[in-house]
Amino acid sequence: MRYDVVIIGSGVAGLYTAIALPKTMKVLLINKSYPWECNTYYAQGGVTTAYDDADIELHIHDTLDAGAGMCNTQAVRMMSEHSQGVIHDLIDRGFGFDKDEEGNLLYTKEAAHSRSRILHAGGDATGRHLHFFLLNQNPHPMLSDATVVDLLIENNQCCGVEVINEGKRRLIYADNVVIASGGVGSLYEYHTNASTISGDLHGICIEKGIELESMEMMQFHPTVFVANNWARKQLLSEALRGEGAHVVDENGYRFLFEYDPRGELAPRDIVSRAIYDYKQRSGKQVYLSCEDFESEYFKERFPNIYKSLNDMGFHLPKDRVPISPAFHYAVGGIKTNIDGSIPGIKGLYAAGEAASTGVHGANRLASNSLLEGLVFAQKAAESILTHPLKSCEGHFEISEEVLEFPEDKEKKDALRHIMWDNVSIVRTKKGLQHAKESVEAMLGEKIGRLLRLRLLSALSIINGALNRSESIGVHFMTENDA
Repeated sequence: MRYDVVIIGSGVAGLYTAIALPKTMKVLLINKSYPWECNTYYAQGGVTTAYDDADIELHIHDTLDAGAGMCNTQAVRMMSEHSQGVIHDLIDRGFGFDKDEEGNLLYTKEAAHSRSRILHAGGDATGRHLHFFLLNQNPHPMLSDATVVDLLIENNQCCGVEVINEGKRRLIYADNVVIASGGVGSLYEYHTNASTISGDLHGICIEKGIELESMEMMQFHPTVFVANNWARKQLLSEALRGEGAHVVDENGYRFLFEYDPRGELAPRDIVSRAIYDYKQRSGKQVYLSCEDFESEYFKERFPNIYKSLNDMGFHLPKDRVPISPAFHYAVGGIKTNIDGSIPGIKGLYAAGEAASTGVHGANRLASNSLLEGLVFAQKAAESILTHPLKSCEGHFEISEEVLEFPEDKEKKDALRHIMWDNVSIVRTKKGLQHAKESVEAMLGEKIGRLLRLRLLSALSIINGALNRSESIGVHFMTENDA
């Protein structure tokens, strides 16, 4: 099996890379489960874009401000300057964003944005609509239920991947490989990610000596309904607070203003820490109140949230919903150049949440994620087309390392507890050190390769946090080791 390009992942970054590559190329997309089990499918927020040319500088400023001085300014500028282009490309291809009664694009505002510049589709189902659209646009074949277990690298060139599919391990050779596999959600006990997102590719990159960047920068969404039995918890979109929902305690008190004058419109890391601290300090339950919404408008604007919570017995917008922060987005990732290429390895790219392009710095601005996936996927495709490579000549053997042991499931659950308790919203040196020792101990045990990759990714997050003693962005350290 030999291809011009292999793309790992079928979310927004993987699919937009694919549709930018011509049908004449031999391209294969690989799905870990099935095509729609990805973070894009579950994205409730919209796609940020500079409203017009005059808004580019302000969008850049908002992104840099959210990133707390750690953004790559060149990457941020490129993303904003190309934002209108990718939006118009989607529209030209036939994608429909939500519009107002006059037929104009409907721009909304979210936390930390200085103006309305976020586009939605299907109300709170932007990701689902965009994902379905891109799937239908994609002209290339897919291999589903296939997990990448290794990258084939020789003489600083990526030559393909090793996968497990239908119980068989096989080698797939390619001149170019694009990692668009998402973040690390399954490393945490409470998360909003697809069940397939577990940081495997990050672990493989660590094995290969490929640099990861800003792995300590993990973003937690403040408004999540976690009281269900599913691995993926129910996200309550940022747009709810942007349009008037309030965070209250059991007495209806809007305590967020004790922490930040912007209240519900403060950046999500501030809101997450405020909810965490208030619950710890007061012992009170925290709720999201949507009572100010008109019922019919709420059902039309947030149809998926309405249905999901209605199925669980909540009658929105009347009922208050108990909330907690949960892991949401990996800000850091596999370090890339401005075109999505991975330094030092020819023919290897990363895009979307798997990558660290530098646009998010220490904290991602709300709804910049889908935009980043689109822009840098486009750049990766352009680079592949303009920098053709000769195929690798080497011969690779299928690894005999055991992928899973029966005991690995219990250890995966233990890892999720360790990461949530010690490496989440508020961190202490003592807690991080405990997490490091626990993960290193598991790495020394008899474990399968898939668990080993998760542990390596987790250890990278922990080490990044330990190496950064001062709080910045979503990395919040406290001296309280109680």
